[in-house]
This record gives sequence, structure tokens and C-alpha cells, in this order.
Amino acid sequence: MRNTQALLVETDFPAISRSRLTTLQMNLGYLCNLSCQHCHVNAGPKRTELMDKDTMQTALAVIEKYQLDTLDVTGGSPEMNPHFKWLVKQARALGVNVIDRCNPTILLEPGYDDLVDFLAAEQVEIIASLPCYLEDNVDAQRGKGVFKTSIKALQNLNEAGYGKTGSGLVLNLVFNPQGPVLPPEQTALEADYRAFLQQNFGLEFNHLFTITNMPIQRFGAVLLAKGQFEAYMQVLKQAFKPENLEQVMCKTLLSVDWQGFVYDCDFNQMLDLPMAGRKRHLSDLLHHDFPGQRIETGDHCYGCTAGQGSSCTGVLQK
Repeated sequence: MRNTQALLVETDFPAISRSRLTTLQMNLGYLCNLSCQHCHVNAGPKRTELMDKDTMQTALAVIEKYQLDTLDVTGGSPEMNPHFKWLVKQARALGVNVIDRCNPTILLEPGYDDLVDFLAAEQVEIIASLPCYLEDNVDAQRGKGVFKTSIKALQNLNEAGYGKTGSGLVLNLVFNPQGPVLPPEQTALEADYRAFLQQNFGLEFNHLFTITNMPIQRFGAVLLAKGQFEAYMQVLKQAFKPENLEQVMCKTLLSVDWQGFVYDCDFNQMLDLPMAGRKRHLSDLLHHDFPGQRIETGDHCYGCTAGQGSSCTGVLQK
């Protein structure tokens, strides 16, 4: 697989600095039951990288030290880490909001059929990937049969109270474009999702997040193979909006890889661009503070600042 890293590190992207840390985003490993075309992590069923319990314990200590609001767990399929439930329980005991970036098909896999009840009991916020509301588009991006399985899993979440008004159980969905284009306007697309999913499947959800595809890892390799990389970068750069710089997620979030090393964001993690230019472990954060620190940037950062902007919670300009 061709890597786009060398094409991204030299950049004219504006300098930005960190503000107050509120969120720790932890990649619990690259193991996943799917191998999606747009995946910037290159996750899949054959990946073996998984975070261990000691690293999770250090992360909990960092959360306590900095009085963080949110633990955001991702992967791969984070639920496939054998310590997933333990981590969630420990974080919830600290009073932290926990977000599970969930590939909904995992909820129907053998051995994971108790996850819906567990997540509901712990009041975990779910951000579920459903990159389109049309079956053919989802299956083309994520694999044959994924759409139907995802719908069934989302229906199970609804039955547990997720996405229902007044339940307190938050279910948000994620849209990714099918190719090298910017996402459509988020509010209008959310309305389309809501109407279609309700009418055809009786599904309810709280919000839709549109996220720009990053030109790295698997998606970046596809762009290179199709000769589309340079054109896509031009799309991102021409749509750059400086007002998005104040809202980018890296100003308040730290990303942690499966070994416990820290990065300014999940995308920098995948490009091996460590925070402050040097490899730093979670344990270092127990002894050093870092407000105002320069954020490592590259040309991929134009993906977060193009058009409406893009973050792990959707657009930056509401």
C-alpha cells in the first residue's frame, strides 16, 4: 500500500496552538471486523495491535490529573479490545462522559451480543458509522451486507432507548463521502437521513456528523492508485476557511495510539507525527503540562478546515 505521508508533511498550513485540554481520544487497537475503503486507520480483521490494560490505567490517571470531560474511544472496533468494558466502567466511575465510536455491525457479531445492554447501562454516547442511507453506497464502501446489518444493529440500539427523546442515551451517526469530494451541507443531509431512515426502517437518532475523508492510509493509497491525490488536495486547499482554525478539534483534544504514545490528533497519529515533534508517552503527561503548545500540522490539515470544517463531531461551522 502506497503511503501519502511524504506528500503531506511539507506544508504552508497556518500555525496553530493548543488551548485547554478537554478530551482524551484513545485508539484501542486496529482490530476490526470490517475493512472499509475510506478507513484512515487501515483497520481490519487481521490486525493484532491492541492497547493493554496498563496503558489504559495510565490514561485514567491522566484524565484525573487534567480533570478531563470526555473519553473518546475509537479503533478499529474499540469494543474488540478485551479490556473495553473495564475501561468504560472505570471512566464512568470518574464521572467522565464516554464516547464509543462504534461500527454498528460489531453489535451483532457472536460474543458481542451483550454490548447494547452494557453501553446503555453505562450511558455511553454512541457515534455510529453509517456513511450513507442508501444500501448500495454503504456496501460499496464497507462490504456486501454491511448496510442491512448496520440497520438491524441501529434498531437494537433504538429498542434500548438510544436516540429516543428524553432517554439520555445519545446516538449520533457519521457520514463519509464516497470519494474525493467534500461532504454536503450537514444540516440538510441530516434531514434527509432522518426522513429516509424513519420512513423505511423506523430509525431514530440524535444528530448526523459529516466528516471529510483524509488523504492518508487506505483512502490516501486509493487516491494515489487512481491518480486523484493532487486533485483532491486542490479541492481541500481551495475550500480552506481561516475561521475554522479556532474550532479545530486538535486545540482541545489529545489522541493516544494503542501503545500509549500521544499525538495532536488521530490523523497525525496515523502519519506518525508526534506531539511537539518528539515521541511522548501518556506517562509523560503526568509530569508536564502543555497549554499553548504548537500543534504539528501538515497538508492533511486542510481536510479539517475546508468548507464547513470537519471534526470528530462533524462540521465546525454550524
